[in-house]
Amino acid sequence: MSNPINHDRRRFLGAAAVAAAAAPLILGSSSFAQSGKPAGVPAIKPGTNTSFATLKQIDAGVLNVGYAEAGPSNGPVVLLLHGWPYDIHSYVDVAPLLAQVGYRVIIPHLRGYGTTRFLADDTVRNGEPAALAVDIVALMDALKIEKAVIGGYDWGARTANIIAALWPERCKAMVSVSGYLIGSQEAGKVPLPPMAELQWWYQFYFATERGRAGYEKNRHEFARLIWQIASPQWHFDDATFDRSAASLDNPDHVAITIHNYRWRLGLAEGEARYLDLEKRLAAAPDITVPTITMEGDDNGAPHPPASAYAKKFTGKYAHRVITGGIGHNLPQEAPQAFAAAIVEVAES
Repeated sequence: MSNPINHDRRRFLGAAAVAAAAAPLILGSSSFAQSGKPAGVPAIKPGTNTSFATLKQIDAGVLNVGYAEAGPSNGPVVLLLHGWPYDIHSYVDVAPLLAQVGYRVIIPHLRGYGTTRFLADDTVRNGEPAALAVDIVALMDALKIEKAVIGGYDWGARTANIIAALWPERCKAMVSVSGYLIGSQEAGKVPLPPMAELQWWYQFYFATERGRAGYEKNRHEFARLIWQIASPQWHFDDATFDRSAASLDNPDHVAITIHNYRWRLGLAEGEARYLDLEKRLAAAPDITVPTITMEGDDNGAPHPPASAYAKKFTGKYAHRVITGGIGHNLPQEAPQAFAAAIVEVAES
């Protein structure tokens, strides 16, 4: 879809990010096998599937979590985490691929999305990163899942990173789009070059009450714009967008979104219960579990170059760049490549 904001977007990314996108493979302490075709995963055309066969609800921590499930109940577990402003449909083609090769796939709506709801009206509508990670650990406990392969992009990748760093005993392996995304409020206060700041325009918009009101009023139009900017070559149709946009009508969605971005800038407080976790995360802990990081070759969303984070993964590690005009929502745009990375890291 044509978007004038993206016309000169590559200049905004900077030379380091463009160079990273051109690199086929960046290795950590040891690498995975690199093959010409995804091994063990059936071929699929993106957009083949439009819905999930099984949708469930379960009480977990402070939430009643809505989630999709696919695959055999006794299969090794894969948890897939979506980003903002998307939803579980980012994995609507990935899930059946993994199910076909024997995995039990769990795809939850994060807090503030879809059918996930807070159990109590007085619970703080907190969007800080540690809270989202605690939600997923609580979901694993509720489902009696001891350990899982965790994959994600955007907010989902950040959440996966945090679980892998703080609870490695719960994370067998990880696939993370855009790499290492653990941050802190102090890091968020550091100014960036003007072109980099421009990419975060919505973060500054959300820092204002005008921005909150604008997002409340125009959340679907806002999300469509973000999709277009983040994935300029992904020609999604109205039906594809509408399926995910419905999840943004969750009554807590705006509050969670605004708090998340204000917290990052140090403009909103977190909760005391997460303070110790956030202190540990502020130290930028290494991730030791086997990991594959991924990037689309035309990701229009702010993202670090792979060279900036490769050394944070101290276990078995590899980086993949997926070509063909793939943008920010990599699992939905390139489901076979994402599913193949899950299988590869799970079997390492």
